[in-house]
Amino acid sequence: MTSVSDDKKLFDVDEANRTLPLVSRIVRDIVDVNTQMRDAHLEAQRLVEDGDSEQAEKCQDRMQELSYQRDEFVDELQRLGIELKDPNLGLIDFPAMLDGRIVYLCWKLGEEKISHWHELTAGFGGRQPVDGHF
Repeated sequence: MTSVSDDKKLFDVDEANRTLPLVSRIVRDIVDVNTQMRDAHLEAQRLVEDGDSEQAEKCQDRMQELSYQRDEFVDELQRLGIELKDPNLGLIDFPAMLDGRIVYLCWKLGEEKISHWHELTAGFGGRQPVDGHF
C-alpha cells in the first residue's frame, strides 16, 4: 500500500501547475535517459550475441553512467516532493489533500497542466478530473 508520510509536501493544483515548467524538463530528461538505457541494453545484448564482449562491456558501462544520471533526476523530483511513477511514460504524482485525505494529483509528460487526480491505491487507471474536486 502506498502511503505518504506526515512530513511529505502536499501540493494544491495551482502550486503543482506552477512547478510544471521545471518538472517537465526533469521528467523529459528521465524519459530520454531511460530510452538511452534501453537502447544501450539492446546493443549490449546484440554485441554479446556477436561475440564482441569488449564493445558489450562498453555498452554496459554506458548503461551504468545513464543509471546514475537517471537517479540524479529522480532525486531532484523527490526533493521537490514529487513521485515518479513511470520513467518510460514520464508519469508523476504530486501528493495533495482532498476532503481530509491524501490523494495524488497526476500528470504525464505532454499534458499541459494538472487535470487529473487519483486515490493513493488507484493509480493511473483510476484518474478523475480535478474540476469540481479541488
